Amino acid sequence: MNKQSRLTTYILIGLVLGIITGYFAHDNLASPTGFADTMALITTLFLRLIKMIIAPLVFSTLVCGIAKMGDATAVGRVGVKTLGWFFIASVMSLSLGLVLVNIFRPGDALLGHMAATAAKADLATSSLTLKDFVTHLVPSSIVDGMAKNEILQIVIFSLFFGSAAAAVGPKANALIEALDGVAHVMLKVTGYVMKFAPFAVFAAVAGTIAKSGLGVLSTYGVFMAEFYFGIVLLWALLIFIGFLFLKGRVFALMKEMRSPALLAFSTASSEAAYPKTLEGLERFGVRNRIASFVLPIGYSFNLDGSMMYCTFATVFIAQAYGIEMSLGQQMTMMAVLMLTSKGMAGVPRASLVVIAATLGQFNIPEAGMLLLLGIDHFLDMARSATNVIGNGIATAVVAKWEGEMDPPKTAEAA
Repeated sequence: MNKQSRLTTYILIGLVLGIITGYFAHDNLASPTGFADTMALITTLFLRLIKMIIAPLVFSTLVCGIAKMGDATAVGRVGVKTLGWFFIASVMSLSLGLVLVNIFRPGDALLGHMAATAAKADLATSSLTLKDFVTHLVPSSIVDGMAKNEILQIVIFSLFFGSAAAAVGPKANALIEALDGVAHVMLKVTGYVMKFAPFAVFAAVAGTIAKSGLGVLSTYGVFMAEFYFGIVLLWALLIFIGFLFLKGRVFALMKEMRSPALLAFSTASSEAAYPKTLEGLERFGVRNRIASFVLPIGYSFNLDGSMMYCTFATVFIAQAYGIEMSLGQQMTMMAVLMLTSKGMAGVPRASLVVIAATLGQFNIPEAGMLLLLGIDHFLDMARSATNVIGNGIATAVVAKWEGEMDPPKTAEAA
């Protein structure tokens, strides 16, 4: 069994044991909340280890990727293709969520049971205005941006730094070689950190179920089932579009994405899967300069699962309050979400923040967010895994367009 298969197996074992342990803790412990808090320490430690890797890995790989492209024309060409794909995928994801929520109408089941109270969801809704988003794009200090793991700011700085390194030419070769060494070292560090992944998965699932119980799944069962059905449809659409460009190799790509997608699903964190996704793409045959360029940008602009959830959840809350949104309003809402969802990868509970900001603009009670808080972790699991799949396919397709695809590399044996 190779290392990828072994890690996947251990993560699955951790997931199952976490469900069993969480169920037992919820029903038998005097203080399941205390148990959940203890488990949260393990999950937090793992996610902090991952975040420790993200900034140096994104910076070093992205700068090297741009510098190796050689000139601004190549960078611009790849950038346009990348953003074009992300735009199409964003429209598809937002539209699918909108169509499904209007067909299923899950909010109707709660109609008449909701009070438009002044309750708050404790989310910083004002942090995602268009003005703040635009000014947040450019870091006032790259050191501050890296310290806070602001992926979008790191990407912007890396684009300038890598382009300048390419323009300088031979004088920058030593620096690029050094950064290439940093990237390889950080990937080795990733290997060490990933050994803790099964324990983090166990702790995350056990803690959530211990605190909320399996009952939270049945209470919102219909909503969750419909959302997960939408996620399956989105996966099918993404894989189909990938098949149009990659042909049969798209299934080999899905095999490489299996481990990072499962890690993202289990920890409810797309960031946790970033290093493994990069490794998987390179094993699949995507050359480093494309993978290290497209993937970091995707983490800011191409969160397919999160975007589908935004439209699905916003209209769900409106339905629960008996607020009918016209087609024009829904199209306007989709345009707003298209802008406000960009760069939300670095925001805690990002999808909830975006939804809360959108509710206020359409006079939908913010208290409706409380409907989703109890099950958001389980929804975030599906969103995070979908984000990984979407970015994996996007990167492979751009590599295919650019003729930057090699034969698959042999999996490293255990």
